[in-house]
Amino acid sequence: MERVKLNDTLEFSRLIYGMWRVGDDTDTSPSYVEKKINVCLEQGITTFDQADIYGGYAAEAVLGGALKANPALRSNMEIVTKCDIVAPMGRYASAKVKHYDTSRAHIEKSVEISLSEMGIETIDLLLIHRPDPLMDHADTGAALDDLVKSGKVRHVGVSNFRPWDWELLQSAMSNQLVTNQIEISLKEITPFTNGDLAFHQRLGTKLMAWSPLGGGALISESGLLGAVMDEVAGTFGVDRSAVAVAFLLAHPAQLLPVMGTNNLERIAKISDALKVKLDRETWYRLYEAALGNEVP
Repeated sequence: MERVKLNDTLEFSRLIYGMWRVGDDTDTSPSYVEKKINVCLEQGITTFDQADIYGGYAAEAVLGGALKANPALRSNMEIVTKCDIVAPMGRYASAKVKHYDTSRAHIEKSVEISLSEMGIETIDLLLIHRPDPLMDHADTGAALDDLVKSGKVRHVGVSNFRPWDWELLQSAMSNQLVTNQIEISLKEITPFTNGDLAFHQRLGTKLMAWSPLGGGALISESGLLGAVMDEVAGTFGVDRSAVAVAFLLAHPAQLLPVMGTNNLERIAKISDALKVKLDRETWYRLYEAALGNEVP
């Protein structure tokens, strides 16, 4: 499995296992979660993506069950988690409205809870989950810098930020933001042309791509896009999901797709995307099928 350097001291596996559904499985036992982790590790997938809100604020504890049962797993993993979404459920059931909180107090409390729930001493990468219209960038930036200084967080980044959100937060920080996790797929192709990808490509930022299968919609996609995916899949002896992920892998910006599934057989096939090598014309066939018309 290819390794990608996000900076001088942080490397991720090119494909990332997303754990947003881990708490929704019928079996959340430590032994079964460990099986999922091991199936990933056997493919060279060492990076695992979490968030405090996943599973109604329960997914981190599900992962933590496996890590506490077998602490040796931790040394083979890079763990990503996120904070700032406050939704009226779980530990925030008393919240009157869903909102974002990027205050120092909330970020620090979230980190402490995440560390406890997962049973780890350090978070490899902490992301601010959503842009907060009420963000005090000086307060948020200082809080993130202090968390890195404390050793509780190794690196920091963001998720779903636009270029101006990134620049605002970065302007108040001494540590460099290392990534932005954005939605990008054959179902969400706007980042290719709206400036988001170009902005980070110029900076050399390695972007994480969430929902690379369009929330599963690409698996059942009909029409021209489905037909092209099937044709390409047949050529390489893989399924559609591998083609959809390979579409992202082909971009020179070195996108890092975040793949989430609870099915062990599907987890074992995540790395099939690496078997698909798209030439420029095939990439554009997929792009135009997603676009719905030929490029100008």
